[in-house]
Amino acid sequence: MTMTLSDRARFETDLDLWDDEVLLNPYPHYKMLRDKGPAAYLTKYDMWILTRYDQVKNALADWETFSSAHLGGIAFNQACNEAWTGSTLVTDPPAHAAPRKVFDDALRPRFVRKALGDIESRARVVVDQLLERKTFDGVIDFARDLPMHIVMDLVGWPEDGRDKILEWAEGSFNSAGPENQRMLDSLPKVAQAFQYLQEIANEENLIPGSFGSIILDAANRGELPKENVPIMLAGYLNAALDTTINAVGSLLMLFAQNPDQWKLVHEDPTLVPSAFLEGVRMESPAQFFSRATTREVDLGEGVIIAADSKVIHSYAAANRDERHYPDPDKFDVRRNPTDNLAFDFGTHACPGRTLATMEAQALFTALAERVTTIELVGEPTRVPNNITRGLSTLPVRIS
Repeated sequence: MTMTLSDRARFETDLDLWDDEVLLNPYPHYKMLRDKGPAAYLTKYDMWILTRYDQVKNALADWETFSSAHLGGIAFNQACNEAWTGSTLVTDPPAHAAPRKVFDDALRPRFVRKALGDIESRARVVVDQLLERKTFDGVIDFARDLPMHIVMDLVGWPEDGRDKILEWAEGSFNSAGPENQRMLDSLPKVAQAFQYLQEIANEENLIPGSFGSIILDAANRGELPKENVPIMLAGYLNAALDTTINAVGSLLMLFAQNPDQWKLVHEDPTLVPSAFLEGVRMESPAQFFSRATTREVDLGEGVIIAADSKVIHSYAAANRDERHYPDPDKFDVRRNPTDNLAFDFGTHACPGRTLATMEAQALFTALAERVTTIELVGEPTRVPNNITRGLSTLPVRIS
């Protein structure tokens, strides 16, 4: 049964999902969208959006119906989707298998765990140094340290260019949004990043045995086109840096805002894994992407999405769905939400989840063993991004 315009009107909203004020405080808007039905229709963008947990998870699991490749890709503009050609982000099986295998080979837990000793050692050094200072910026001095000092070495990234990588990652996510000012402003940064990636993606620049060299070796064996190496490196770096930093910074903020929860973790550091999962549930580093329907979909409650429709799936909204998580706006380190959708789900589940988790757990375990209190000493700041959500600054004091 095809949905009529009058039927669709019940689920319509003129909400601008990419308005600055919405991006800075999206959660009341996500609740409004969830309350509309199993999907809502954004009239400004001619797109449906899924915000309830069950509908988002089901869509992520059903790549044949909700496709990452159909109608261009998961970004919200065609130029970005074309730039991402060859990446795992804009492919479905069977084309998805080859590039995904390369990622999985580079990021398989056994390989990543070889770096665990360095990660844990560096985490202890970071916390000890910050304890001497007492007051610091939780984003710049804490959340960024491991990605910049450990992960860049794992990737095999040359020292030259590291000073620009965070700016490039932020620009890459902004470039995936609709054609708003943030997207347009990001284009020079994205062009600069791709030019640099094309220059360094060779045996002379990538450290042997690094993640980057594993991708390059796969291309040399013919397992993927050599021209796809730069975009695959970019995809790994964006996920390994920007989203990990956002997750760690947000969790530190949640602890500062909820001292009772930090007390629990300080007294029992085995709660760190659960606390990290709760942190990414509460503040999902990637807020949403889109897919496209390959057939008509009946979601129930009167919502029928036509074939060839762009459909946004919001990890962040699903992770705060009161239909799935009791008291979803409460930060509870004992909740242990192992089923949260912050790292996607199914075929496109984030291949870097293991590494991000290891970094966060190392940092907060070192913190729990040494630090009694975490408190804010100023207002956290954030800059709106078309795709991701994270802090720019986080003034804190520890003791």
